[in-house]
Amino acid sequence: MTKAKICGVSTPEAVAAAIEGKADYIGFNFFRLSPRYVTPEQAAQLAEPARGKVKIVAVVVDPTHEDLFELTRILLPDYVQPHGNEPPYRINEIARQAGRPIIKAMPVSSAKDIDGAAAFDGMVEHLLFDAKPPKDAVLPGGNAVSFDWDLLKGRRFGRPYFLAGGLDPWNVGEAIALSGAPIVDVSSGVERGPGLKDPALITAFLDAVRRA
Repeated sequence: MTKAKICGVSTPEAVAAAIEGKADYIGFNFFRLSPRYVTPEQAAQLAEPARGKVKIVAVVVDPTHEDLFELTRILLPDYVQPHGNEPPYRINEIARQAGRPIIKAMPVSSAKDIDGAAAFDGMVEHLLFDAKPPKDAVLPGGNAVSFDWDLLKGRRFGRPYFLAGGLDPWNVGEAIALSGAPIVDVSSGVERGPGLKDPALITAFLDAVRRA
């Protein structure tokens, strides 16, 4: 069965919908320019009802040692997801400092980008393939754009991978069928506005994943 992550949650209602819909992961966004940004303290409070039911993921973008220490100390996440330009040596540092398994986001626009994941495969717990952001984008993810899902068809990695980028309740079934993705990740596709998660859309997305 395909697993699902609801990313960029920032309200109790969104967390409740993820729990009730039996999401496997929820993600909290610590990139300050994102409309989904939360502080470590806010994330810890929001995550409380999810602990032991849903895996908690801290999404970071080129984090400093200080920021990483603070958020892992306060949130106690199950995973850390670097979503920036972190090279392999920095991923190793983050894993050691955080003491948590790593989900490494990889921006994709062509097969060459997926080939580049080999540098991280075996080093991290999971790879996450997201659409490469548009040139004028401020955000490294959550831009409601997708890549060619066929690029992942037949690909094998050391651990199950995440598919992200432009997914929503209406296309996630097709995305799973074309890519064979074992885990899917949604953020903007379950929002009624930038950063505003819609509990009904979260429920619809998780239902669609189960039907796929």
